[in-house]
Amino acid sequence: MSLLFIRHGETALNAARTLQPADTPLGERGFAQARAVASRLANAGLARILSSDLPRALQTAQAIADASGVPLETTPLLQERNFGDLRGRAYDELGFNPLAMDEAPPNGESVEAFRARVAQAFAHAVRLRSELAGPLAVVTHGLVVRAVIDGHLLLGAGQTLAGPVRNTSVTICGWQPPHAVELIDCTRHLDEAARHDPRSLSGG
Repeated sequence: MSLLFIRHGETALNAARTLQPADTPLGERGFAQARAVASRLANAGLARILSSDLPRALQTAQAIADASGVPLETTPLLQERNFGDLRGRAYDELGFNPLAMDEAPPNGESVEAFRARVAQAFAHAVRLRSELAGPLAVVTHGLVVRAVIDGHLLLGAGQTLAGPVRNTSVTICGWQPPHAVELIDCTRHLDEAARHDPRSLSGG
């Protein structure tokens, strides 16, 4: 039985390529994506949902909880990387790539601190899954899913994550070491109207 990592649905600021304040909610397309992934997972036998407590992730997680009828709990460990004073600014107008910077932005979080927090979040998810009789869905953010894949999961032959993590994509791995990946960044639940916009910003 498995761990499922799910990125939240699209926000208006994702689509506008803006680094997001913590309180950013889902946009219209994001709610449609959340309903679609919820429908996909409604009969997946989930035992529990663990979510970031930021609105865009929590709204996505709540849709899944409503469809599957399983308990939902939150943790701040699953929050997106904190870009501090850069939040609310347009990515394309910064003149540099904040998603690739190792140092902490003013009042933000360094890559080292972010990866340490993701490691705590992953360990928490694994411990919780060990107490359950079925799969655990973990709803979080693009950079968190990327950090989990890069730092904690075992990819098989031909498995790769070439681009950004897509909105409401599902990544499935084993909950026991070596945490082998069964499915990566899958959005087959999205129809044409709700499909991920490749121009949108993943991260921040």
